[in-house]
Amino acid sequence: MSSQLSNEQLIKVAQEFGTPLYVYDADKITEQYHKLTNAFTKSDVKIFYACKALTNINILKHIKNIGANIDCSSINEVKLALHAGFSPHNILYTSNGIAFDEIEEAKNIGVHINIDSISNLEKFGKKFGHSYPVGIRLRPNILAGGNLKISTGHDKSKFGIPVDQINEILSVVKKYDLFIKDLHIHTGSEIKDVEVFVKGIEVLFDIIPHFNELEFIDLGGGFKVPYKDGDGETDINLLAQKVNEAFANHPNPNGKPLQIWFEPGKFLVSDCGYFITQVNVIKQNTNTTFVGVNSGFNHLIRPMFYDAYHRIKNISNPNGSTKKYAVVGNICETDTFAWDRELNEVHEGDYLVFYNAGAYGFEMSSNFNSRFKPAEVLIKEGKVYLIRRRDTFDDLLKNQIEAL
Repeated sequence: MSSQLSNEQLIKVAQEFGTPLYVYDADKITEQYHKLTNAFTKSDVKIFYACKALTNINILKHIKNIGANIDCSSINEVKLALHAGFSPHNILYTSNGIAFDEIEEAKNIGVHINIDSISNLEKFGKKFGHSYPVGIRLRPNILAGGNLKISTGHDKSKFGIPVDQINEILSVVKKYDLFIKDLHIHTGSEIKDVEVFVKGIEVLFDIIPHFNELEFIDLGGGFKVPYKDGDGETDINLLAQKVNEAFANHPNPNGKPLQIWFEPGKFLVSDCGYFITQVNVIKQNTNTTFVGVNSGFNHLIRPMFYDAYHRIKNISNPNGSTKKYAVVGNICETDTFAWDRELNEVHEGDYLVFYNAGAYGFEMSSNFNSRFKPAEVLIKEGKVYLIRRRDTFDDLLKNQIEAL
């Protein structure tokens, strides 16, 4: 049975901890993880949670406890992973346009490293040669994803080393006798079409024979999750079947079976998250009824940043007659969450919930307009835990130095 928090549970935590409030369902994360592991039972696959989606330390601990590894995008995420109890050999660090000293620090910690530029690959070779295994992030020149802003594999993307620069890569590898342990590609986010992953694998099959010490292939993440009612999602079982078929038809010419790595982020935590707001005011204009809630894009930026859709429900009046509203925020910018959205009749004081708010919700929040960041709550097996307190005024002054 799919895990889903009830209106009554959400209202209860909203009343206890106040709003706006992020609420996460740990059991849903477990459910999503098992959906992946069950699909890949016939494959040698490792799952690394792309923690940039949500880094609360309690989320990281839960994900470690259910058996996942972790993928990090910065050295501080690596340190958070260590703090959460992950061992270095279960941590993957994929760099992106960063200073070489950050890669050095990751090497000294002992984690897996993917390098995404020839420049840093050469620096790594000069300093470490064959002494430390490293991966290469390739750009497959495949356009995929739910939005150009979250598509990372196309030919104008900053991510990875373009596959058409393979000769330059091989020149650096040979020059410094680099130990290339993996090849990594990631084409984007919100990828529903399984064939996109197959295309990426086919790109790799042309390159794999050049590297004699490969141990695994990293296919990234980007699985689609349903944001709208009736939305489709990546068919994980079909993906597992296609991956198995592809590797069965293209055995590693070096004779060593290759392990497959995936890096789901949103897939694991998006649907676990609920963002609860409260209605401050209702304003009736000539053609529009505005519902003003006690939040804005300072707390949930995805609708304004990506034109992202989040289901919104009035959990205070779930059976009321429906009307169309524009749901807007309370900051001094245009911060529209939804236009012409059908909701059960809304009154001031009602609780509105934004669904699929676990990924890139709190993680991308800010103190814009000097407003406080929300609290975060985790519900696991029916037990409620406060995992981040709401900001106070002292938090706005923290790190500021009164020099005048």
